[in-house]
Amino acid sequence: MLVLERLRSDHGAAVYHFETANRDYFNASITDRGDEYFANFAQHHQTSLDEQASGQCAYYLLVDDDGAVVGRFNLYDIADGEAEVGYRVAGPATGRGVATEALRTLCEVARSQWALRTLRARTSDENVASQRVLEKCGFVVDGVAEVGGRPGRTYRSSLEPAKT
Repeated sequence: MLVLERLRSDHGAAVYHFETANRDYFNASITDRGDEYFANFAQHHQTSLDEQASGQCAYYLLVDDDGAVVGRFNLYDIADGEAEVGYRVAGPATGRGVATEALRTLCEVARSQWALRTLRARTSDENVASQRVLEKCGFVVDGVAEVGGRPGRTYRSSLEPAKT
């Protein structure tokens, strides 16, 4: 069973393992975090916790029964009822609907716990799997963007109930 958990200080080792074990897989479709990130991981982890404590971001981990991180699902730049969504899932977990289910859960958390009305996301044109996940979760293309130096698209999702 996979559970979406809010990032905590004791997640550090599991997050580091997730990032290093999947680094090559992630680099195929998203920008590499760079050697500095891994060399100073403890500092970056603490920065994430500090950003989360300030309310400007909310970081979540998709964790399996053994406590291993299977994915990261985040809300960035939380302000004025909106936030940016970012996520990544371990290579071995892809193709099973894991990202779609976790993103749906994150959208519900964003609406119910953070009172967000709109979520935004970006993905490179070559990251077709991420595009499909966003679309399955109700995001629609609303523009073009550069994503890590690559051509891409912006997406938007309204979390407000549909008017009847």
